[in-house]
Amino acid sequence: MPPADRPRRTDYGFHAPITTRWSDNDIYGHINNVVYYSYFDTAANLVLIGAGLDIANATVIGLVVESRCQYHAPLAYPTPLVAGVRVDKLGNRAVTYGIGIFAEGEDLAAAHGHFVHVFVDRATRAPVAIPERLRTALAALVR
Repeated sequence: MPPADRPRRTDYGFHAPITTRWSDNDIYGHINNVVYYSYFDTAANLVLIGAGLDIANATVIGLVVESRCQYHAPLAYPTPLVAGVRVDKLGNRAVTYGIGIFAEGEDLAAAHGHFVHVFVDRATRAPVAIPERLRTALAALVR
């Protein structure tokens, strides 16, 4: 049984491959901690794009207001990765994603955390309700 704070792949309803790059590694020979936040951003945006968000032209966009990551096991280029995404909290204007990063073929997360988007009007940056199309897709991932 894994520690309670180390999620399994089955804890996430959406999965996406992540390709590591040579530049992801640091001098210690593993993927640098800051790169995981890029993976989180990629995974959350893949969910939104899959739900129909036109990230280049939409009038409503998600801005990151909070993120956190816990590290459990080192990963290194060229290991293929999988990001798992779920929705831990779905509000009127914000969503908290739970995201796990897994080495391909592994059941236990090498890292996991959360990522919070607040939805805003692109021009004014004023908070707005999550568009219904996105809300429906996010609701399907609620844990």
